Amino acid sequence: MIESLKARITITLTILFIAVVWMMPNLVDFGDSWWFSKEKLNYGLDIKGGLHLVLKVDVDSVLEEKTLRQAKSLSADMKKQGVKFVSVEPSKEKNTEFYIFVSNADDVKDVSGFLDKNYGTDLQVLDSTNDKIRVRYLDLAVAKYTKQVIDQAIEVIRNRVDEFGVAEPSITAQGSDRILVQLPGIENAESAKALIHKAAKLDFRIVNDEFEAEKLQTLIIEAETKGNYTLGKIKYSAYVKKLNNDLKGKIPKGWQVSFEKVPSAKTLEAGKTPLLVSSDAMLTGDLLDDAFVGAGEYNEPEVVFSFNMEGRRRFSEATGKNIKKRMAIVLDDIVKSAPVIQGKIDSPTARITLGAGGNYQETIAEAQLIATALRAGALPAQLEQLEERTVGPTLGADSIAKGKKAGLIGSMLVLLFMLLYYRRLGIVADIALSMNVLLILAVLTSLKATLTLPGVAGIVLTVGMAVDANVIIFERIKEELMKGAGLKSAIKDGFGHAFSAIFDANVTTAAVCAVLMYFGTGPVRGFAVTLICGIATSMFTAIFVSRTVIEVMVNKFNMKKLLSVKG
Repeated sequence: MIESLKARITITLTILFIAVVWMMPNLVDFGDSWWFSKEKLNYGLDIKGGLHLVLKVDVDSVLEEKTLRQAKSLSADMKKQGVKFVSVEPSKEKNTEFYIFVSNADDVKDVSGFLDKNYGTDLQVLDSTNDKIRVRYLDLAVAKYTKQVIDQAIEVIRNRVDEFGVAEPSITAQGSDRILVQLPGIENAESAKALIHKAAKLDFRIVNDEFEAEKLQTLIIEAETKGNYTLGKIKYSAYVKKLNNDLKGKIPKGWQVSFEKVPSAKTLEAGKTPLLVSSDAMLTGDLLDDAFVGAGEYNEPEVVFSFNMEGRRRFSEATGKNIKKRMAIVLDDIVKSAPVIQGKIDSPTARITLGAGGNYQETIAEAQLIATALRAGALPAQLEQLEERTVGPTLGADSIAKGKKAGLIGSMLVLLFMLLYYRRLGIVADIALSMNVLLILAVLTSLKATLTLPGVAGIVLTVGMAVDANVIIFERIKEELMKGAGLKSAIKDGFGHAFSAIFDANVTTAAVCAVLMYFGTGPVRGFAVTLICGIATSMFTAIFVSRTVIEVMVNKFNMKKLLSVKG
């Protein structure tokens, strides 16, 4: 038993040490000095203050524009295939329908067959007469395109918000045509709103692979050292601008430095690869029509994109002049991809092949990211502001102060009750409870979670659940002692018999939390995350830590009478 007790003491102290280390940045500002972790617990909008926006995406206008483009594309395809028709006209009544006018009933049959063969997954014929066919998009195709528009808008907004330097922004879709934007800690709301509506900049640039990569990296380090700046200390756009100014005369004229994020890195600060790209763009994103993920000849993921007529002409010329060179797809001076141009591309679509090697799901995710980035050259639709709430720092400070006060009062009452009612075992419960709160905060910090008022409620609820577990254990020990069992035997049987009840209660609560995390958003999800972290830590402290402390008291300090068994 002594050996197992030593192991439990070691595990408890090790976990306590790790939790304290992880929590320290929340209490002490280490600045540039070394520490194990610099992560801090983030506060949500309701605590820290900030900007809350609900934006409506004008999906109807986008669908109307897509239908118009589809009508023109369909007209060109039927001419190319020799299908007879008079004209293709968008409907004035519905933005997802259009009419194909023909000369006779035979042409109706030919057009219908052409549509079924080539557009069966997107379009369907509603009805027809001898001279007219009414066609509309399938509901599934409309839903898919609507989601694409929303995702594209979110990507652009996220790029703009990241540029503004907001920590832990929340940008999520709501319903079929709305986007919720929450920016904690932001002070200049007007600048943030203007930034959100600003269009992203997409360019296609040639990569200079003749300039030595090591030499370029050395020049960048020298410029950073001399100018005393790095990415992270200043915003990315300012960093790239300053770096290129400092490198003038050191890199070839007509070229500039942009960066590509290392695949294994989460942010550019964590890992970036410099590329020397042409100062003049081959063409820009405003000439792009669409981009989506497709499958190649061997089912390998690839990104398929298309330009308008002017874009197609310029893309054809540029690819023809730069065969075997790399073409960088640059969004806001960040290189999203740099594929090699294999030949002159003069077709309705072009493609970026990602290869079939490696993890297929990761490759698919990369393809979807590139496709979204290609579409994110500008906001896909107008954004209408439906709701705006600004939570001031004063209100946030009041929330924190009241939350601390409520938490301290509640915790003190619980600690005092356990101490008065269970005496020495109350000390054990108080130690376990204090460690439980510390572990919850440490876990939330390590997960980079955002603490909101519902999250605080989850912590308070966890405290109650942890105390409940201790009460069950202590009462079972009390019952064993009343039966005449020895102290060590009562402790062993008390923990053993209480475990199943505690485990069952926590498992059912964890199942509810999982449902809330899956279906819930915002505050609901924050509450669930905090509560499920609390369940894990309270199980550990109530069962493992409490037993360790009790056995230390009995075996090391020879405390034979832990509690009264009278009555």
